[in-house]
Amino acid sequence: MHPSPTRRPVSGYASASVLAGVLGGAGGAAAAVSWHYSTLLLHPSVHPGRPERVLATGPGVVELAANRLTCQPGVWGLRGPAGLSVVGPVLDRGRRRVTRELRDGPVPQTGPAVLDAGPFDPDPGARDLPFDDVVVRTPVGPAPAWDVPAPAWSDGRTWAICVHGRGGARREALRALPALHAAGLRALVISYRGDGTAPPSPDGRSHLGDTEWHDVAAAAAHALAAGATRLVLVGWSMGAAVGGAFLDRSGHAAAVAAVVWDAPLLDWRRTLRRQARNRALPPSLAGVAARFTERRIGIDLDRFDLLRHPPAVRPPTLLLHSDGDTAVPVDLSRDLAAGAPALDWPVTYREFGGTEHTGSWNADPDGYRAAVTGFLREAL
Repeated sequence: MHPSPTRRPVSGYASASVLAGVLGGAGGAAAAVSWHYSTLLLHPSVHPGRPERVLATGPGVVELAANRLTCQPGVWGLRGPAGLSVVGPVLDRGRRRVTRELRDGPVPQTGPAVLDAGPFDPDPGARDLPFDDVVVRTPVGPAPAWDVPAPAWSDGRTWAICVHGRGGARREALRALPALHAAGLRALVISYRGDGTAPPSPDGRSHLGDTEWHDVAAAAAHALAAGATRLVLVGWSMGAAVGGAFLDRSGHAAAVAAVVWDAPLLDWRRTLRRQARNRALPPSLAGVAARFTERRIGIDLDRFDLLRHPPAVRPPTLLLHSDGDTAVPVDLSRDLAAGAPALDWPVTYREFGGTEHTGSWNADPDGYRAAVTGFLREAL
């Protein structure tokens, strides 16, 4: 969950300070923190800084300062001043240092860097896939998209609509595109309002899926007008919340034959409580922040609890989630998979081990691809 809108109203800190001054005391401080938390939610950033550190490099290896992220298993991007490199499994680990395989890309410079879940840049060409730059006409204006043709053996009439997560970008889909291609799908990798590529929302805020689904509906209309007869909805993190709203509210939802959701955000309230704990905030402040958020953008967060309020259209769905996810609780996927039969919702669940948010592909690229292609071949 991650570009900041170009327009930003009064800063969260300033608003929080005013609120604290009005309310006074401990209650005011709590309200101020909750208001700031709500502001961070409504104005995501794609600039995570460079929290990791490259300590040394050698032939085919890179040494990083050891922390929870740099010690994750699997394949990752490592972004620094030299560009995007690809690092592989952990080769050696100590208390303060971790040595990983250096697979591809420039040799990283020593100093600050960031571990990137996406080891591919900048477009589908990085996955050896042809594509066209196209524009989807959304209610807020033209939104750039990548149109990746189906393989030659496919009739190309089943399209995947790929929806990135909050604060993310289209490159989030690059890990999954070969699996979608192998299943015979044509892919439309979209941008949507407020992601720094598509036009912003009229108020410059993220609406957490409550308005963004209109842009997915525009993408669906684009695909259907271009000859699609079936759609597959693919989403990461908040892309699932956007997709869930689309399945519940769009007239095009009936064309969706299957859904693939990676680390899906299936309940905003439970996710906010988890993220409050990550920030060492009392759970009660997450509730206050949720109420602020509902009033500020006019959203009903209860509609985004897909276990209690499943969408009107419930196609066969594949959930992919890592047990190490601290951003969106893995229990959301587990609970939906367990409760799906009672909801008349065909759900397949695949869990991966040891990686952070949307890191299932990184943990096991081959297993991830097999899970996606196997599910789609059966569901379609």
